[in-house]
Amino acid sequence: MHSGSNRYLANLLRLCKDQKCKLSGKVIHGSILRTGFSIDTYLCNRLLDLYCECGDKGYARKVFYEMPVRDVYSSNAFLTFCCKVGNLGEATKVFDAMPERDVVSWNNMISVLVRKGLEEEALVVYERMVSQGFLPSRFTLASVLSACSKLLDGVTGMRCHGVAVKIGLDGNIFVGNALLSMYAKCGLMVEHGVRVFECFPEPNEVSFTAVINGLARENRVLEAVHMFRSMCEKGVKVDPVCLSNILRISAPREECESLNEINRNVLGKQIHSLMLRLGLQGDLHLSNSLLETYAKNGDMNGAELIFTEMPEVNIVSWNIMIAGFGQDYQSHKSIEYLKRMRESGFEPNEVTCTSVLGACFRSGDVETGRSIFSSMLNPSVTAWNALLSGYSKFEHYEEAINQFREMHLQHLNPDRTTLSVILSSCARLRFLEGGKQIHGVAIRNNISRNSHIVSGLIAVYSECEKIEISEHIFDDCTTELDIACWNSMMAGLSRNSLDTKALMLFRRLLRTGVLFPNETSYATLLGSCSRLCSLLHGRQFHGHVVKSGYASDPFVETALTDMYSKCGEIDSARELFDTVLVKSIVLWNEMIHGYAHNGRGDEAVGLYREMISWGEKPDRITFVSVLTACSHSGLVDTGLEILSSMQRDHGIEPELDHYICIVDCLGRAGRLEDAEALAEATPYKNSSVLWEILLSSCRVHGDVSLARRIAGKLVALDPRNSATYVLLSNIYTSVRRWDEAAALQGLMNKNRVYKTPGHSWIIENNNSL
Repeated sequence: MHSGSNRYLANLLRLCKDQKCKLSGKVIHGSILRTGFSIDTYLCNRLLDLYCECGDKGYARKVFYEMPVRDVYSSNAFLTFCCKVGNLGEATKVFDAMPERDVVSWNNMISVLVRKGLEEEALVVYERMVSQGFLPSRFTLASVLSACSKLLDGVTGMRCHGVAVKIGLDGNIFVGNALLSMYAKCGLMVEHGVRVFECFPEPNEVSFTAVINGLARENRVLEAVHMFRSMCEKGVKVDPVCLSNILRISAPREECESLNEINRNVLGKQIHSLMLRLGLQGDLHLSNSLLETYAKNGDMNGAELIFTEMPEVNIVSWNIMIAGFGQDYQSHKSIEYLKRMRESGFEPNEVTCTSVLGACFRSGDVETGRSIFSSMLNPSVTAWNALLSGYSKFEHYEEAINQFREMHLQHLNPDRTTLSVILSSCARLRFLEGGKQIHGVAIRNNISRNSHIVSGLIAVYSECEKIEISEHIFDDCTTELDIACWNSMMAGLSRNSLDTKALMLFRRLLRTGVLFPNETSYATLLGSCSRLCSLLHGRQFHGHVVKSGYASDPFVETALTDMYSKCGEIDSARELFDTVLVKSIVLWNEMIHGYAHNGRGDEAVGLYREMISWGEKPDRITFVSVLTACSHSGLVDTGLEILSSMQRDHGIEPELDHYICIVDCLGRAGRLEDAEALAEATPYKNSSVLWEILLSSCRVHGDVSLARRIAGKLVALDPRNSATYVLLSNIYTSVRRWDEAAALQGLMNKNRVYKTPGHSWIIENNNSL
């Protein structure tokens, strides 16, 4: 009778639990208490199940703690409930008080620790579990592998893999997917994850998604795309998460260049078509991923069409459009979308304002950018960084430094991006004191050894001719630096005419065997070879460039052309030039200048005309190069014709450098009166350099009369310039007018004008003498 009553009450409680009828359960609970059945552990466990299922924490706790006798089931039921509601403190208390535990107890504890972000503690509990002889279940391994993923602990993850193999759970899809996710997050997909995947008898969409994500993380983009195609061919269900991952591959990333722009666009559009065919266009997260793909690929027309057709948008959608137009240099569209966003009831967040700010500066609209920033109530450090970066990009370095001071006054703590931008501005301005102050801030914030900061500090001290400080900073942090810091140090040495030391530093870089030179490294070192006229080193670096795969980089191509030209190997420079498929204006200029430098004016002019015929628009540097070639090769009429075509045909107003070339050209040809007339007619007739060039020509042709006239103009422009007196004195000496030369020397002494002594140097055994 007693046993039958218990069974009957237990069945009623089970029914109340299944139907979540807590009120009826409480009535039965009262009956149990009145009849004295509350001492029955089995009935108490059913009551505990009821209250846990109904989420009544108070009654669940009351039943659990008032039970006369608790078994493993009681403890596990209440422990599971505590873990479910996230009460870590009580779960730990119950777990520690359990007289005996089973796998369920351990699983519950490990699971709640992982969910609470206490992954390291979860791994400690797992080690305790294994050490006490418990075999982990698939749930245990899934939770532990999740902890390893979050901690990026591939070593523990591989040990778990070994345990799974040992107990026969490696073929379980649940454990296998957790392994794939762990290997993907830890960057071990290629090394270990792919082998796990290949052992799966029937991988599902989670398996494929994990592998695709892992391959993409390791920049194996083409392999990730092939894996996605394999997934589609095998008929595995494609879900929005998988499509979002593959769309992320379609968007350009700086660290990954496996797919060219055309392939990315095609892949993005194929995924778009598949998304429509599967009817997934209503998924907001997936639609935003597609929107971002089009925006990052620069197809803002396509992005607008998608945005218009989206059934639902959120603030992320608006931000993608605003940032996309900013990347496309359409600041007016970014501002338009900001207005539309507000009209639609969405309040812009920090990402929105920062995107608009970046768009304005990227498009050169500095005033609007400043206005947008001023409208922000409490701009964050990220917003300040966007403002400072914008000023620095458009060479408003002083304004960037002034705004940084304002940021400091508002008690905002700068991050490494802030300090990097300001260090760059200080370097450009050669503002040593400012660089020292930023150095102090970096030390106080404990980021002075950060590679971005170190690179900026090296640049500041190098630009300010404090190269020994740059070297000290570099040597103090060598083991922690990235390639950008090595490049900054090599560039600093090169800027300070220490090109030999720059080459020696490159050898040090190779000896480390850890870092590898990139295109910036080679461009810098080839510049050093040019200045040293070291063809031997230049050819060696050319070999390195080809072997490293940087031969097609525009900066390297230009540096190689310059190196061969400066070393007198102009034909080698032309051979290299002809192999370049897409020639930049800088490369054209460099080749024209190379011909000029090597006295091959006809070929320089011919290349200039070829450039025009190819539809390339010349700039002011182009004209300096070709006019220099005309001057050095005596192509007077050609030079005059090119000078007159600058404004007429190309809309470029001639500047001082262009007039200097033509005055020099006329002077060398003996057309001194034409040169004088041209100099007088230019807007730069008050420039002493122009007249010094003509005065030098007077010496060559022995025109004393014109020389006196020009010297008078130069003395009037700059009475203390010794070059004028020296040039005129040399002219008098060359025609044996000793008295006038002596009188000129006396005038120099009277006016206290002194010639700056020159110096020469040679290199012996790598030492300057």
